[in-house]
Amino acid sequence: MTVANVTLNNGVTMPQEGFGVFQVNDLKVCEQAVLDALDVGYRLIDTAQAYGNEAAVGKAIQASSVKREDIFLTTKVWVSNAGYELAQASIMKSMDNLQTDYLDLVLIHQPFGDYYGTYRALEELYKVGKIRAIGVSNFYPDRYVDLVKNVSVTPAVNQLETHVFNQRQNDRIFLEKYGTQIESWGPFAEGKNNLFQNPTLTKIGQSYNKTAAQVALRFLIQSGVVVIPKSTHKERMQQNFDIWDFVLNEQEMQQLQALDTGKSLFIDHYAGETAEMFNDRKL
Repeated sequence: MTVANVTLNNGVTMPQEGFGVFQVNDLKVCEQAVLDALDVGYRLIDTAQAYGNEAAVGKAIQASSVKREDIFLTTKVWVSNAGYELAQASIMKSMDNLQTDYLDLVLIHQPFGDYYGTYRALEELYKVGKIRAIGVSNFYPDRYVDLVKNVSVTPAVNQLETHVFNQRQNDRIFLEKYGTQIESWGPFAEGKNNLFQNPTLTKIGQSYNKTAAQVALRFLIQSGVVVIPKSTHKERMQQNFDIWDFVLNEQEMQQLQALDTGKSLFIDHYAGETAEMFNDRKL
């Protein structure tokens, strides 16, 4: 099964479907999950400093028969590592953890702390070839546009909570304007709003012998979104990967677009409590 690629604003190609390891806290389970994902065919692996499992991901990549250059490896800089010097040191540590001498994509995990200093570190490492592409995560239009207007390298990716219930239409206006690829975290909304039994998703899936989850992923793919579903079960990984052999029609796409609430199901990044929480969390 062939996964499509997207071409980022610097010409680097990125698989449109990958594998995420958020909340895979048991390191042995994480290592096995990444090995299984690579075996299934995933070539984009997404981790983060805050996940605490970079070393397990690195072990799996070393143990896999898949060549490093065939893997698109992403990590993210946490708030407590914000600022030019801390960020740069933390990225080099991430490379050590991941047992690699370059990274395909590094994102600023949250729009808090000295993220301008962090971005300067990313730009420098990008320009010397240590990182193939740089970007952000959870940057809403206000902070995203402000960053774009004040840096020399436009973010290649913005990873956002994106699923059928929160389709980020307003964000996408600005991302498309400035040439930044949208990537989804939480493509299943972590099961909220009863996604896996949603009548619209389920009914559409019956036409293709697909599950509601597969339809939810396919909708995002056809909407131009990069997705990184997570599972620790190989059978489920395979199901999540089996979305490249059917195409939703325009009517079905419109039915799914109608599920959009335009609101987060998880967190308010504009809330003072959110800023407190992320700034107080030290790695």
